[in-house]
Amino acid sequence: MSESMDPLADMRLDGRVAIVTGASSGLGARFARTLHAAGATVVAVARRTERLAQLAAELPRVHPLTADLADDAARERMIEAVVDAHGRIDVLVNNAGILVRVAAEDESTETFRSVMEINVVAPWHLSKLVFTHMCSAGGGSIINIASMYGLVASAPIKHANYCASKGAVISLTRELAAQWARRGIRVNALAPGFFPSEITAGLGDDESSRAFIRANSPIPRLGTEHELDGALLLLASPANTFMTGHCLVVDGGWTAR
Repeated sequence: MSESMDPLADMRLDGRVAIVTGASSGLGARFARTLHAAGATVVAVARRTERLAQLAAELPRVHPLTADLADDAARERMIEAVVDAHGRIDVLVNNAGILVRVAAEDESTETFRSVMEINVVAPWHLSKLVFTHMCSAGGGSIINIASMYGLVASAPIKHANYCASKGAVISLTRELAAQWARRGIRVNALAPGFFPSEITAGLGDDESSRAFIRANSPIPRLGTEHELDGALLLLASPANTFMTGHCLVVDGGWTAR
């Protein structure tokens, strides 16, 4: 805790460099804004250059970086570019993710592998790539964006590929946390429930979807973007120096049922 005993001071990220993947829209864009508001320099990564440029035009310490996270070499170039430009990496938010809506019995192996590549392999690889740089800086924070569907089944919604990948993200988070804690690197997961995003597009737009959420969620609605701000800052900031390997669930009580 800071010497001033100001609990809010520990939530600041002044002088730190953060990477947010999948930052061109939805929760990723909000995560970039939140870390920027807390004082961080933010490298916003995604494939859609125009959207990243719009975000950077609004926020002076947001720097756009276009990359295809399905490609090993692109991930390596991305980390090299951040270190070359900013000299350090303090926070990595592995937010980029995809899902394919398909019944398990109809899904191809190619589709399943493509989801695992973005949702599991890329976070593992990026975490591995930032490891040395975080160690050199005395530590850092890796935040893997999981999902409540890494903890429970999605049925009757058919998301076997997504559930499997997010369950793997949560397990990966625990293992990396245990391996790297003594190197000063904290690894935690943030598991949202239903929030507005491209992945959940349309979920709250029709009455049957809204009725499904009202019937099954203790807080009977979708979350709003700002309701993840506090959780993200807790995991990213010096306020969280004795917490690692944890999956912080923000789901309106869905998994508490």
